[in-house]
Amino acid sequence: MQESGRFTYVSLESDESFHGEYEAALLEVERGFGERHPMYIGGREVTAGREFEARSPIDPGILLGTFPEGGEEHAREAIAAANEAFFEWSQRDWRERLAIIRRTADAMEDRLFPLAALVTYETGKTRYEALAEVGEAVDMLRYYCNTYEQSNGYVFPMHSPAPGEECRSVMRPYGAWAVISPFNFPVALAAGMITGALLTGNTVVFKPTSKTPLAGVTLYRLFTGSGVPPGAINLVTGPGGPFGEVVVADPDVAGIAFTGSRAVGLWLERESAATQPYHRPLVTELGSKNPVIVTASADMAKAVEGVARGAYGFAGQKCSATSRVYVHASVAERFLTALRARGERMEVGDPRRREVAYGPLIDDDARLTFQKAVEEAIRDGGRLVTGGDVLDDGFYGRGVYVRPTVITGLPHNHRLFRDELFVPVLLVGTFESLEEALRLANATDYGLTAGIFAEDPEEIRYFFDRIRFGVVYANRRGGATTGAWPGAQPFGGWKASGSTGRGAGGPYYLLSFVREQAQTRVTEPPGGG
Repeated sequence: MQESGRFTYVSLESDESFHGEYEAALLEVERGFGERHPMYIGGREVTAGREFEARSPIDPGILLGTFPEGGEEHAREAIAAANEAFFEWSQRDWRERLAIIRRTADAMEDRLFPLAALVTYETGKTRYEALAEVGEAVDMLRYYCNTYEQSNGYVFPMHSPAPGEECRSVMRPYGAWAVISPFNFPVALAAGMITGALLTGNTVVFKPTSKTPLAGVTLYRLFTGSGVPPGAINLVTGPGGPFGEVVVADPDVAGIAFTGSRAVGLWLERESAATQPYHRPLVTELGSKNPVIVTASADMAKAVEGVARGAYGFAGQKCSATSRVYVHASVAERFLTALRARGERMEVGDPRRREVAYGPLIDDDARLTFQKAVEEAIRDGGRLVTGGDVLDDGFYGRGVYVRPTVITGLPHNHRLFRDELFVPVLLVGTFESLEEALRLANATDYGLTAGIFAEDPEEIRYFFDRIRFGVVYANRRGGATTGAWPGAQPFGGWKASGSTGRGAGGPYYLLSFVREQAQTRVTEPPGGG
């Protein structure tokens, strides 16, 4: 179990040895619950007049910790600290920064099981999903380090036609970045954005969501414990509104990296553009409404398994989750019958138990979204194939636990086919031709992930040529639209799903955090021609 984090993607379900280590880690992290944690600004521990509690979605009776409600003044102090640290950090040899990030990856891998146990408690992920997330984070940091090293720190010699000139292209950091992370991947997505900024010489003000602040504190300590100096990374906890207001208005914030809702991402872009006299880079990933096409030639068992895993993994709380399926009319009933049976076999419950397929929704807002979607579908003539209910008896009454849900019979232009829900509700429609299926799949403002199940190679080629999404899969049994891995599937959306066109975990991601400087040195001696 001491190999690269990649093992979590490949072999967890077939490797029995990890269960004991994971279960011991659950007990280990439990012993640290309930503590008070500070913010960290310029290397100092900082408290606030008000605090908030973080509780587990598995059972809100479990108090994970208490954290400061950072306000506007704390955001400003952290931005100032990050700018003060920028010169020293950016002037370090890039190889030294690279060594620090590699040590961070090693430290994360050394704490693989406790980190995964923390993710389970803080988000409600199963052991498989939590271990995969931490493994992904480890591989992401190492991939970025390898990419940066292979590119010689983005320093490239150039050739000048003029005699006596030495020229080179250097990618230089911008300055202090605000990094704002979501609840659903509190280790992998946060660590990836932080690394993108730090590795390339920027400094960071890190704001984790208030739903998963303990993972944020843990990440901060991993980076600083591995050698990131005080001020180069700062941690502010608390509500997002005051922090966001300061970040978009402060000219000392050189860039923003954000993963979260489309509404917040667009607000950041709009307000940042309105308050800044120059272009400020934004690296955003803003969710999606991800389609899957099932053709008449599809292997039905493969399609059902891939769709179920893509739709219901982590209770559908992924920006890559399968949320709508278009199935050829000739095989639609067979597909729905098999999908219903697969969904009803999935055990929903306490994610600490190894046999559970998925755990709770993150909070009561998600419960309300789920209930309203089901009610709206039935009201508008949809057919509930399976699921639709909130579980509330016994243990289920402690958190928000819902059944995997399939709805069909709604018109293709219905709101539920368009709007991202972030809950385990899957919409199914039919089509008569592959051209129609592609038109339906592309008819969205989003463009993150998409998939197809077809055994006809021409249908797959047609799909890849015409689908307008950033991450696309064919015949992926392990997850029809989910499971992108660093160095394998760069994860980035088109259209309203992302702002840069360069995917996380891909060869171009780090370029979003730097800008080019052309450097020319005249070397001919004084008095020369």
